Amino acid sequence: MTEEHVVLVNTLDQDEGTMEKMKAHREGRLHRAFSVFILNSRGQLLLQQRAHHKYHSGGLWTNTCCSHPRDGEGVVEAGKRRLVEEMGMQCQLEKGFDFIYRSELDSGLVEHEFDHVLFGISDVSPTPNPDEVEGYRYVNFADLRSEISANPEAFTTWFKICFERAADHLKK
Repeated sequence: MTEEHVVLVNTLDQDEGTMEKMKAHREGRLHRAFSVFILNSRGQLLLQQRAHHKYHSGGLWTNTCCSHPRDGEGVVEAGKRRLVEEMGMQCQLEKGFDFIYRSELDSGLVEHEFDHVLFGISDVSPTPNPDEVEGYRYVNFADLRSEISANPEAFTTWFKICFERAADHLKK
């Protein structure tokens, strides 16, 4: 298998080439990413617990799925691809908003991403890929807000940054 690459971008999300994924994370280079938020018809958010063996943030709770688009791949197309790869489900997605964040992880890696946030609605039960996902659950926004406040170390950095923006976007 070939090594994964990310698309480097500037602060306007304009392509600036590609770089091997781990090198980009070691150097803290700004690159394109996406975060998918799937809600069920009851308005509950589908969370995933990252597999414990992931290269960073293993075992932490986060949004439904997230990753990096491939060179030449649109963010919605990439979100649909990773939703199948991580959660074993398909869903129509639409872009909600984007933001830039930079966070140093305790593994010595740096997440510096231009993150496109995608939303979908589905009542399909996920069939998670155990190589990617340790567990999943649905939670309402009020309970999740309380849980993040009481136990922030249980959640990924990007999810904590993005959660309230997503809630505002959804008017939750």
